[in-house]
Amino acid sequence: MRAAYLRTDYEANGIVVRVGRRCAAMDQLLRGCAAGFVTAWNPFSRKMGCGWNRRMLARLREAARGRVVAEGWGRGPGWAERHLLIAGDPRALRTLARRFRQNAIVIVAPRRKAKLLWCAQRLGGTSEMRTVARWVGPRSSVPTQML
Repeated sequence: MRAAYLRTDYEANGIVVRVGRRCAAMDQLLRGCAAGFVTAWNPFSRKMGCGWNRRMLARLREAARGRVVAEGWGRGPGWAERHLLIAGDPRALRTLARRFRQNAIVIVAPRRKAKLLWCAQRLGGTSEMRTVARWVGPRSSVPTQML
């Protein structure tokens, strides 16, 4: 499953990000804050119908109210999902993704490579979370113009 996430293009606002790479255009969009690509489609990678996926994405949009930076797509070999680029602390984004039964999210922050962050307990642990917290900083601020 990790390989599938690594082969996926994460797009928001016309900007494409890949795990393990920096993106100057994304740095400009983020305006100094961390964010994550989060979806509500296909929980735990099980295909769901279009109507169900649309309803769940609407619920995610509501749950992330005021923090959505952009909307976009994740596209990989044989797989595509709508997602939201949501500003915030990676720990809070991980909790949100767990609520929508997602395996992982992709975290982006200015001047950093995009990171894959596992959400399910069995896939990622607390040491991974400590690494991301150090990488992003103790508190990821959300600029007021994004609220």
